[in-house]
Parts: sequence; structure tokens; C-alpha cells
Amino acid sequence: MRINIALSCVECKRKNYASQKNKKNTTAKLELSKYCPFCGKHTTHRESK
Repeated sequence: MRINIALSCVECKRKNYASQKNKKNTTAKLELSKYCPFCGKHTTHRESK
């Protein structure tokens, strides 16, 4: 039931991280604060395809 997702930076729109989530338990888009190497700071990363 787990699916692979990509996390992209909200500011620069680049896909920096890959993760998994359980679609049955987490129906909303995942948002995490992660380090963006392109921006050089911690930014919000949102689930993308």
C-alpha cells in the first residue's frame, strides 16, 4: 500500500528528495521542512509526482 513520492522545493521547484508514504493513512500531500542544496537553506518540500 506504500507508494513512492518525490519531494520538491517550494521556492526553486527542484526535486531533491524521494520518499514513501502510505496512501491509505496519509491522503493529503506530504509537506516536510528539508535542506535544499540549490537554495542553500531549509525550505518546505511538498509532495510531487
